[in-house]
Amino acid sequence: MVFLVILGIIVVVALYVIGVYNGLVTGQVQTKEAWSTVDTQLKRRYDLIPNLVETVRGYAKHESKTLENVINARNMAMSINGSSVQKEQHENMLTGALKSIFALAESYPDLKANQNFLHLQQELSDTENKIQAARQYYNTAVMALNRKVRIFPNNVIAGMFGIEQEHFFELEESEKEAVKVAPKIQF
Repeated sequence: MVFLVILGIIVVVALYVIGVYNGLVTGQVQTKEAWSTVDTQLKRRYDLIPNLVETVRGYAKHESKTLENVINARNMAMSINGSSVQKEQHENMLTGALKSIFALAESYPDLKANQNFLHLQQELSDTENKIQAARQYYNTAVMALNRKVRIFPNNVIAGMFGIEQEHFFELEESEKEAVKVAPKIQF
């Protein structure tokens, strides 16, 4: 009888460990799938940038430094195969470089009126919105995984199998500061 009780306890504990492990692995898979969604949208943005640069180049020939910065930021972001932290840093640099191109367009009325430029600007804007949604989905998946990894006794099981917390996709420090400042509205 004691043997059956001990066997029952072992089976229950084993089933619990299997259940927790499967939940952790599911969280990892969801996080990777979410990051893949971010990568897909980033690839779309990478594909749009050369067309945008060529369109701007035709109107703003003496702004080659700005265009070079955009191309360099794009190439650096595309070359990162490492962690999401490294990718995030380069993506933030690329976003800043793209902002400079759109600011540049304000100085060139002909460029602002160019249909190709307007179309590319709209495509990039749509892509940025999709990237933000994908980042939010990724961060939600990371939050769920990190919660599972940190809760006791899941943390013990996660440690046994080498399952670690993931890094959130966060705003760059300058963007965090910009969010804190209320916009100035003038009439």
